[in-house]
Amino acid sequence: MSCSATTGIAVASIAAVAALTAALATRSRPTTGAGQWRNVAIAVLGCVAAVAAGVALRVHAVSTGPVADLAANGASITAQISLTDDPKIRPNKSGHFKLERVVVPATLEIVQTRSTRLALQTPITVFAGGPQWTAFLPSQRLEVTGRLARPTPGELTAAVLLVRSPPKVLAPPSWPQTVAGSLRAGLRHAADALPPDQRGLLPGLVVGDTSRMDPQVAADLKEAGLSHLNAVSGANLAIVAGAALALARLAGLPLAPRALVAAASMIAFTVVARPSPSVLRALLMGLVAAIALGTGRAKDGVTALSASVLLLLMFDPELARSYGFALSVAATAGILLLAPNWRDRLASTPEGQNTTPPGKKPERSSAAVDPEHQPTATASPGVGRFRAASSGETSTGPARLSALRRWRGVRLPRWGAEAVAVPAAAQAAVTPVLLLMSGQLTLVAVPANLLAGPAVAPATLLGFLAALVAPISPEAAQLLVIPAGYAVGWIIMVAHWAVNVPLATVPWPGGLAGVGLLAVAVGLAVPVLRRRAWRAVALTMAGAALVALLVVRPIASPWPPRGWLMVVCDVGQGDGLVVAAGPGRAVVVDTGPDPVAMDRCLRRLGIRDVPLLVLSHPHADHVNGLPGVFRDRRVGAAVVSPDHVAPQEAARVSADLSRRRTPEWQATPGTRWRFGPSEITVLAPDPALGEIGGQGEGSVVNNSSVVLLVRWQVGSALLSGDMETEAQEELLRRFSPRADILKVPHHGSPRQDSAFLAAVGARAALISVGAGNDYGHPAPSTLANLHQLGARVYRTDRSGDLAVVAREGGLAVIPRGP
Repeated sequence: MSCSATTGIAVASIAAVAALTAALATRSRPTTGAGQWRNVAIAVLGCVAAVAAGVALRVHAVSTGPVADLAANGASITAQISLTDDPKIRPNKSGHFKLERVVVPATLEIVQTRSTRLALQTPITVFAGGPQWTAFLPSQRLEVTGRLARPTPGELTAAVLLVRSPPKVLAPPSWPQTVAGSLRAGLRHAADALPPDQRGLLPGLVVGDTSRMDPQVAADLKEAGLSHLNAVSGANLAIVAGAALALARLAGLPLAPRALVAAASMIAFTVVARPSPSVLRALLMGLVAAIALGTGRAKDGVTALSASVLLLLMFDPELARSYGFALSVAATAGILLLAPNWRDRLASTPEGQNTTPPGKKPERSSAAVDPEHQPTATASPGVGRFRAASSGETSTGPARLSALRRWRGVRLPRWGAEAVAVPAAAQAAVTPVLLLMSGQLTLVAVPANLLAGPAVAPATLLGFLAALVAPISPEAAQLLVIPAGYAVGWIIMVAHWAVNVPLATVPWPGGLAGVGLLAVAVGLAVPVLRRRAWRAVALTMAGAALVALLVVRPIASPWPPRGWLMVVCDVGQGDGLVVAAGPGRAVVVDTGPDPVAMDRCLRRLGIRDVPLLVLSHPHADHVNGLPGVFRDRRVGAAVVSPDHVAPQEAARVSADLSRRRTPEWQATPGTRWRFGPSEITVLAPDPALGEIGGQGEGSVVNNSSVVLLVRWQVGSALLSGDMETEAQEELLRRFSPRADILKVPHHGSPRQDSAFLAAVGARAALISVGAGNDYGHPAPSTLANLHQLGARVYRTDRSGDLAVVAREGGLAVIPRGP
């Protein structure tokens, strides 16, 4: 996260605390005039001072002292550390398969250099490699050797420790963490009975274990506005606490013991699910609600939220820069402050009207302790309990009832009104934060939450029960996860549907400018929609704009262009090409590093059948996107390089293809296929020539790339993989590889043979490259060479997907736009 983003989140968090506490201050004493504003000023200044003091003390603690000095000098040390979270596997963004890279926060307890030995308690971030790290648990003590480095700017840690040697275990984890680890592992093993996408989401939804999360499912959830479901949030804690309260009530326990049961269940759940920012916020709010329940006092949601946020920021100032924490606070505040009014406007019976039969006491619900992300019936008790905090009264007055009767909107049953109001309020509140994060508006989020919400509670309860049962009876745990799998399967299906809805997401300026523009738009829309005449005009204009976006725009600037022959997908730093093979069919050449990006490119093109998949060579930036090609598609066969280089990487690819029951063929020069308008011929590599050398092992693998010549009636394209200078010279000795379009080898690296580029004679050069990559691709020398040869250069990092089409008897390139 950048420093500006860090500052923005910190300011937003402090402002949220100040605003909520100011609201509390103005309600706690019904003063007016100068006294009211004095209370507001005192609350705001007090909150800002408290949080600022906590941040300043933390910054001073981590930026001074011996560890910071050692990090500034890049000192090599032997250290004893205590892990404070689960190790997380970092995605491999390089073009080669390497050891799994792991990052984990830890406390540095003992530092030993050649001359000194220090005992301390300093937060650091550990970067390491190797599969043994993934088995470690929080609180486990290790001895490692490595080098200290400065932390990333904005991080409230003293240093980064780059581990060089295998860790030595000094002490096992504490017994609570051992039990929690056993429960998490038991749920993972029980989830093996489910399909791959479900077995990854269920542990993430129930206990926050996202280690096996399918990246495509995670991307769909994020795009559909359901990202709070791919990890534990306050909603999960509320479901577990509500179930514990229900069991305590069935057991006949009085009010105070019930509150203790709820508090114990929330604390235990937090240990098992790990104290993420949203869970910490929900835990403190839940404990406040449990205390209120046990003592019989009124429950005030805004008070609980304000106190929780303020205490957490003072205890752990780093939460102020956490998007997860900001989203959690914003969603909860939206539910507390907006949802009750919205619910009453939508409901057929506004709150405050007496609908209870004579002689019967109204029922009081105590099932939920947290309102965050509750589009289901679970939200009803949460909003109901905290409504006094948001409206300032427990019943609706005559003026409000009169206003509600004049409302001519849609009338819904009370449960339906609440089911709509809660996710709508949460989404409205988190939208400014989402704009800071992604720069887009998710229009499909509310209906997606309405559809997915009913499956959250059964999946959470059944999954948590399976985790509890798994250490005793794994077979019983597997029986429990099967119905839980149906629930998460429904969530996955809803997310998949949502991302395919037209205008599911709308681009919007990001950062503070985007938030300001949204505030202006809302400020203009609210008064317009309140007047019936203006509302009709506004809805008519909105309908016309929707027609223009859905009908006129696809006609004026369609994607993909009509009659496309080839598309170079924007997959980041890697290659992913699609060659037309008929309606809904295509040959895919390489899959890029990201399955999500590859799947979306194929989805935009309407590809459902891949008769042939060509993997030029087994580097990660060309094959890691393989799952994206197979998602909801039939793949006929796969073609790989015949050169026996990079055996470990090639074996991994072969195992993946074998698991998917896809035939694997080796490409040999002269092999030719005809698919629809495209004729594809293999030019290289030639197994008879043996291995072609290069500058290191990576160059040898690059030079083994499968090279294809694609011909159409109006022209041709040369797809050159990552071949470098040596392979280009060898190909030039055997062929005259002329083509109208050149897919520039190796993302435009400097290792290009000028004679080869001149011999191809391409009029257009397509470079598949990632924005801001660490390799300096494309190289200035390569770009200068191509321009000197008269080739027009197109780059995916600047122009997005690149489509090759037939135009006026030749080929043309049409960019989609970034």
